[in-house]
Amino acid sequence: MIPPSFTYVRASSVDEALELAAEHGEDAKYLAGGHSLLPLMKLRMASPTVLIDLGRITELSYIRDEGTYVAIGALTRHHDVATSAVLAADVPLLAHTAGEVGDPQIRHRGTIGGSVAHGDSASDLPATLLALDATFVIRGESGTRPVPATEFFKSIFETAIEPGELLTEIQVPKPAAPAAWSFQKFTKRAIDWAIVGVAVQGTSVALISMGMTPLRATAVESALASGASIADAAALAAEGTSAGSDIHGSKAYREHLARVLVRRGLEEAAART
Repeated sequence: MIPPSFTYVRASSVDEALELAAEHGEDAKYLAGGHSLLPLMKLRMASPTVLIDLGRITELSYIRDEGTYVAIGALTRHHDVATSAVLAADVPLLAHTAGEVGDPQIRHRGTIGGSVAHGDSASDLPATLLALDATFVIRGESGTRPVPATEFFKSIFETAIEPGELLTEIQVPKPAAPAAWSFQKFTKRAIDWAIVGVAVQGTSVALISMGMTPLRATAVESALASGASIADAAALAAEGTSAGSDIHGSKAYREHLARVLVRRGLEEAAART
């Protein structure tokens, strides 16, 4: 399908992007890599009248070691996250997950901030950042505010970013035990969205495609904290979730996959310690 007509403008700095957003109001949308927004526009699920292209804002493309955490600019490409020596050393779960996104073409064009801001529960990186207890830095006309990952994802395609605001940075704490991690996902093809996916960092477990937003598997985490075995904890993976049914799998099938993948993830993470 062909998207509805729109006006295209290009920002060269964060300040200019925010000015353009204020000028055009709620009908404007930011465009980063475009792999999330443009398909929605083609399906007429999103109809912005103005697209503000952020692709030339080089100040938002970086990966920096900030001591207790790693700072990642929102316009950093998936490929750069996947191949970062800093992330490979300190947050290998995130580097590995970024390398699993889509295909090489998507990884060289898509951005981590675009994936997060899109708020799709089927996306790999939002759930991984939830498991890592990341903080999202949002900037607007009134200043900058940090939002923890646990408060960022509100509903399907809905986040804590308000109209006119821009996600500028992702702050990922360095895990105390960086080797205890795993990323699992089940797809029909490697480039597809996950039917179900799991990100594990230590005893933190996050789920992909098990609800309207990325979810923490709180029942699993509580069981592990109480000393339960991996098998017993993984059996609780579907508790508190709201998986849907579609052509790719029923609710029961997704719940089964969650239990299987959580067990695999916990076992792989344990083997790395």
